[in-house]
Amino acid sequence: MSWFWYALLSALFAAATAILAKIGIKNVDSNLATAVRTVVILVFAWGIVWYQGTGKQLASISKFSLLFLVLSAFATGLSWLFYFRALQLGKASQVAPIDKLSLVMTIVLAAIFLKEKISLSVLVGGMLMAAGAILISVGK
Repeated sequence: MSWFWYALLSALFAAATAILAKIGIKNVDSNLATAVRTVVILVFAWGIVWYQGTGKQLASISKFSLLFLVLSAFATGLSWLFYFRALQLGKASQVAPIDKLSLVMTIVLAAIFLKEKISLSVLVGGMLMAAGAILISVGK
């Protein structure tokens, strides 16, 4: 399966996450909800690693890679904490589009830190995504 299908499945499950989380956090502290979700993900992810037998590769991860994986984990944790709080305070149909501005931010950060080129189509598409996310989130 190509990257596109994995990305599409990721989007589908991200959408399901917003709806399921919005339902689940009713009368639950958003940080506690994030912690519960994190434990489930932890067990799920390590279960996959155990099933595939890839845990033995853990010792071969370089310190450089490990540092950036840990930094990524902190960024993920902060994203989840803020996302759940936003879901608790706002409508899922408004929170999710703003959260998806991460697409535009990723394009910008990839250009700055990874030196990825921004073509005209990526620039226009990013602007349309940003405009769409803002229009959806502030629309009544």
